[in-house]
Amino acid sequence: MKSAVETLNPTRVRLTVEVPFEELKDSLDAAYKKINQQVTVKGFRKGKIPARVIDQRFGRGAVLEEAVNDALPKFYTDAVNEAELTPLGQPEVDITELKDGETLNFTAEVDIRPAIEIPDYSGIEVEVDAVEVTDEDVDKAVEQLRERFASTSPVERAAEDGDVVTLDLEAKVDGEVLEDGIADGVSYTIGSGELLDGIDDAVKGVEAGGEATFTSELKGGSAAGKEAEVTVKVTQVAARELPALDDDFAQLASEFDTLDEVRADSRKRLESMKQYDQATQAQERVLDKLLELVEIPVPEKLLEDEVNTRKHNLEHHQLGQMGLTLDKYLEIQGKTAEEFETETRDAAVKGIKTQFVLDELVNKEKLNVSQEELTEHLMRRAASSGMSPDQFAQAVVQNNQVPLLVGEVARGKALAVVVEAATVKDTNGEVVDLEDEEDESAEGETAEAAAEGEGEGEEKAEA
Repeated sequence: MKSAVETLNPTRVRLTVEVPFEELKDSLDAAYKKINQQVTVKGFRKGKIPARVIDQRFGRGAVLEEAVNDALPKFYTDAVNEAELTPLGQPEVDITELKDGETLNFTAEVDIRPAIEIPDYSGIEVEVDAVEVTDEDVDKAVEQLRERFASTSPVERAAEDGDVVTLDLEAKVDGEVLEDGIADGVSYTIGSGELLDGIDDAVKGVEAGGEATFTSELKGGSAAGKEAEVTVKVTQVAARELPALDDDFAQLASEFDTLDEVRADSRKRLESMKQYDQATQAQERVLDKLLELVEIPVPEKLLEDEVNTRKHNLEHHQLGQMGLTLDKYLEIQGKTAEEFETETRDAAVKGIKTQFVLDELVNKEKLNVSQEELTEHLMRRAASSGMSPDQFAQAVVQNNQVPLLVGEVARGKALAVVVEAATVKDTNGEVVDLEDEEDESAEGETAEAAAEGEGEGEEKAEA
């Protein structure tokens, strides 16, 4: 077999392959054997029909077609390996010449990973938010804790902001009560915004036993997105009572003995959260700077597949679970279809470029993934998916996604190398030491967010 490579553009090549006919022998034998098992010829036992009889009865062309279809994947793979290419997706194959007993010639056009030159990234500088926790931040955190330990007691008065009301609801669309439009005994805190738009104004001022009717757009259910007439009956009004902010509250709500200790712990937790956010921000900004330094062509077919994958996942999974259509989602977001298309395409481009450049860094820096690193990553992914580690691991193995997870960890390590080499300062001009935060954050969460969802098309294409 002889092969040659023609570069059509930085992300696409054409392979020209010439195969001597004798190299088709194994596939021809397999073709005759397969046809033997599928046909019946009078006077011959099944599976014992001579090749010349098959040629006479069914035509040599049918045998050649079967043999070529069987052999092409191997010859294509051999040509790819010989040229040391990294193909993306399936090739477009064209048989240019097939002479019985002489030769098989074909071409295969396929997208490939572009060659990427990684520049010196040690000069990257980025600015991130300073880690500052104010007394107001601590007050807010303690107040949120206090809210969790609030108690309620029924009152005989009209409902007010902050009260917890028990409601019976009935929703009608076009005058008809919806099958899923009745709910009794719903507990709702006025002002929380957790139910329908307009319900707060409807129930405020209503006492237990009173009713109100208002119009609202349904957020979910069989009539999601439609205007409904909602009748709400208040069966109970209860006032919320917050515990006093003292040492007794500290002992009730935490493992601490004093309120000062609770406040100190809240401050420490807030600082840790902001440090984590700061590390994530540093990764994002360093990644953006790195992408600006590298020329990365994107295969058009891969990009189109990626855009379609992102749209499908949003429309049929995320929005579907919320009972929203894409049009309604765009209306809520205040975006036009054109703006959504542009944002989706830009995000897909960034995801593909991120995966390309970080994978090249993995190779350049010779980064490996240990079993311990893979296990830790799997545990985090399981937690974020709501599955147990065993369930998640089983799903990963069944779907042959172990290489995908290894890639995520490796890309995370590559990004951490770049972040470590970069200069990161906060808005106060202080140099930020991200070493501690990188242990938790830099192992690819930013890289995964950019490349995991948006790089699905490539992973699938290479699988």
